[in-house]
Amino acid sequence: MAVETKRISLNTRGRDDICNITDEVARAVRSSRISSGVVTVFVPHSTAGITTIEYESGAVADLSRVIRRLIPEDPSYEHNRIDDNAHSHLRAAVIGPSVTVPFVNKELVLGTWQQIVLCDFDTHSRRRQVILQIVGD
Repeated sequence: MAVETKRISLNTRGRDDICNITDEVARAVRSSRISSGVVTVFVPHSTAGITTIEYESGAVADLSRVIRRLIPEDPSYEHNRIDDNAHSHLRAAVIGPSVTVPFVNKELVLGTWQQIVLCDFDTHSRRRQVILQIVGD
């Protein structure tokens, strides 16, 4: 069993920016020494999450709308006493920080309409890091 760790960096706009990172993850898997296994895609930020969705403008808009309805901006959140982004942390917690995707012969095993996305919920633009842990044979 082999393990490789790689990083992806990207600039995001914040405010529910949803970025398709599937191609970057696929490139990292193809460039690894591992032919089959799993890749864990993890974001080490408390105001961003990783999930899969069909990366189509309607589906992306619907995801943003649902997240905003579930967790609206609300000045009464306790964390807002020290910062203005409690809703960002809560949205990221609901989405989660990672997904694990299998790959076979260096190709991700995703559904036809399934892409890996980073969701940035913070209140401002920033540079995000994504950690890829590639494990297999």
